[in-house]
Amino acid sequence: MKAVVMAGGEGTRLRPMTASMPKPLLPVANRPIMEHVLRLLKRHGLSETVVTVQFLASLVRNYFGDGEELGMELTYANEEKPLGTAGSVKNAEEALKDDSFLVISGDALTDFDLTELVNFHRERGAMVTVCLTRVPNPLEFGITIVDEDGKVERFLEKPTWGQVFSDTVNTGIYVMEPEVFDYVEPDVPVDWSGDVFPQLMKEGKPIYGYIAEGYWEDVGTHESYVKAQADVLEGKVDVDIDGFEISPGVWVAEGAEVHPDAVLRGPLYIGDYAKVEADTEIREHSVIGSNVVVKSGAFLHRAVVHDNVYIGQQTNLRGCVIGKNTDVMRAARIEDGAVIGDECLVGEESIVQGNVRVYPFKTVEAGAFVNTSVIWESRGQAHLFGARGVSGILNVEITPELAVRLAGAYATTLKKGSTVTTARDHSRGARALKRAMISALQTSAIDVRDLENVPLPVARQQTARGSAGGIMIRTTPGVPDNVDVMFFDERGADLSQAAQRKLDRVYARQEYRRAFPGEIGDLRFPSSVYDSYTGSLLRAVDTTGVAESGLKVVVDAAGGSAGLVLPSLLGRLGVDALTINPGLNEFRPTETADARRDGLVRLGEIVASARAAFGVRFDPVGERLSLVDEHGKIIEDQRALLVMLDLIAAERRSGRVALPVTTTRIAEQVAAYHGTQVEWTTTSPDDLTRVGRDDATVFGGDGRGGYIVPEFSSVFDGTAAFVRLIGLVARTQLTLSQIDARIPRAHVVRRDLATPWAVKGLVMRTVVEAAGERSVDTTDGVRVVESDGRWVMVLPDPAEAVTHLWAEGPDDASAQALLDEWSAVVDGAGR
Repeated sequence: MKAVVMAGGEGTRLRPMTASMPKPLLPVANRPIMEHVLRLLKRHGLSETVVTVQFLASLVRNYFGDGEELGMELTYANEEKPLGTAGSVKNAEEALKDDSFLVISGDALTDFDLTELVNFHRERGAMVTVCLTRVPNPLEFGITIVDEDGKVERFLEKPTWGQVFSDTVNTGIYVMEPEVFDYVEPDVPVDWSGDVFPQLMKEGKPIYGYIAEGYWEDVGTHESYVKAQADVLEGKVDVDIDGFEISPGVWVAEGAEVHPDAVLRGPLYIGDYAKVEADTEIREHSVIGSNVVVKSGAFLHRAVVHDNVYIGQQTNLRGCVIGKNTDVMRAARIEDGAVIGDECLVGEESIVQGNVRVYPFKTVEAGAFVNTSVIWESRGQAHLFGARGVSGILNVEITPELAVRLAGAYATTLKKGSTVTTARDHSRGARALKRAMISALQTSAIDVRDLENVPLPVARQQTARGSAGGIMIRTTPGVPDNVDVMFFDERGADLSQAAQRKLDRVYARQEYRRAFPGEIGDLRFPSSVYDSYTGSLLRAVDTTGVAESGLKVVVDAAGGSAGLVLPSLLGRLGVDALTINPGLNEFRPTETADARRDGLVRLGEIVASARAAFGVRFDPVGERLSLVDEHGKIIEDQRALLVMLDLIAAERRSGRVALPVTTTRIAEQVAAYHGTQVEWTTTSPDDLTRVGRDDATVFGGDGRGGYIVPEFSSVFDGTAAFVRLIGLVARTQLTLSQIDARIPRAHVVRRDLATPWAVKGLVMRTVVEAAGERSVDTTDGVRVVESDGRWVMVLPDPAEAVTHLWAEGPDDASAQALLDEWSAVVDGAGR
């Protein structure tokens, strides 16, 4: 006997899940509903099956193919237009006309004994046997009455309560004889219950009803879809679950990684190659699909998560459905009954209320409160660029596909035949993404100079030597899961705001230039990169007195790419240097704040025991620098900025220094004492770079280990700052602790407050209004200066739902009191 699986319905009540996926492919316990149906058929010997398809038919065909993987023989009957339940089977008549056949829906979950159903049909000599079951609420189904022998006496499709005469309903499973096709007109919509069966009964044909025992659920609504998942996990339906039951009710599939500190409260299911981090809690009736990532602190209860979903830290998902390839970012909350479609982005700290529907390819902005369905709006980001270029989670937000599109858009902004310099840090992720971007550049008629793994300052310097621009891919500092894609202009500086907007527009329009076959760009690997960089640096920066000073320094490369340039530099510099941690570890391309602190403590111990003049520690890409004095004491970054400022200003005695407005005003006192002037900039590195290019600028720094040495470069360069510092210390004959001791103490405190995107503008307006008659500086954010000289600065973050606050006073208590006062203002406005 053959079977017919009806898989052509649109499943409109299940949208948005079925907006981009046919209903039979919706996963239940990580397997499509139709796969459960096919496995049931095979168990009962019905391995030859015809599948009727219409809506998104190619997806069903592509998934199941010819049925070989299931040990079945599948063929397909395609409907050009909807033909109804009987018309679609009539469309497959050619394959069914020789023997009895069974008809079953591809989107209902059941474990009925089909063998008993077929035996009943044959024993009664029926033309049609209707499989029936009893349900508590028959309103959505066709109800049926049968006599003592099982012969059908009456049908009624989808009755009202006033018409209900039975709780026995038609499941849509039938066993039929080929003669039934004589009652179905071809190529027109015909239904079994509404058209064919009444005619058969009128003519007295043998129609029987078999009341089946077992589980049956018509997965036609979101509620029944979630219920079906729970029923499978509870063991109420006899279907195969793919995985291992590691504890009662907790199913984990092959290749899944579950941290021992994750809390799992079954029954639940975790799909193959999913990754569940520590401190997550997954509770009963949750289903986690294949390749899903659940980050630390996430909470899931009765959540159904489809394949390839990213669930960020501190997220809260309750009773919801998340479509495949969707990203749910940090601290987002999705309430009971909500459904998020495929390939959506749910931003940080956003809230999606219960029963809301978000259709595929949509974006819920960070901090948004969504209480109505999102159907028509198109997906899109306001801006690609953040504070660190184009940043995001590797293989979640920043994928090879996005990297190719980004590179194509960047190439389109340049002339054909231009040269772009590419570089990366030592991580595997950056290497893979760079290769994808190189291919896109070449196929857009761009020549590429690939530096491979080099420090960020070297990449910038090499870009400025004849390239139209550059691309650097690195791991986001302190965030090992993230990457930054940084774009440079022809000077090696970050793209200007105007250039970023242009790239944004090209990317949004997806109008990428493609090269003709004879225009494919060249790929070259320049040699002697480090010698070129070192030679330029030593010619530009004053190293007078270093060779004669006998200085001994300890240099910590911190396992990063800065160690690649040190052999070429230290020998030519003529300084006694002890280098530690020079090796590269591609599995640790960045380090947390705690790890960096521990590294500085160890550096301090080595400096003190070696009796060195000082120690320096580079960040992983050689852009930033941390200092340890001759006693091994760590000089905090804000304090190190003042030490460098004091040394440079004392030697130059004129010019300007570029500092962000968040820097302590002690810097003004230091600069003025030595005859130099501070030019306050925004917190953007672009602004510091702009001032650094001015001939009058003698120094720049951001208070976070980033230093500009204008005589060599207008961008942050840890190696250049190190060389500059050695020359200064050699000539002054002062130790770092002596310089530090002569600078007044600063008292600056900082706080970050969560602020929804929707109220950021209101917060800033409230701050300006609360300032009243006080002096207000709007160079960046809002800086309010009190009459006694204390100041507070309020700055909304450009990329996150956060507001940053800084305050400075004559002592810590005063600064803290001022910070508390204005934090209350920001908090009040944000509520």
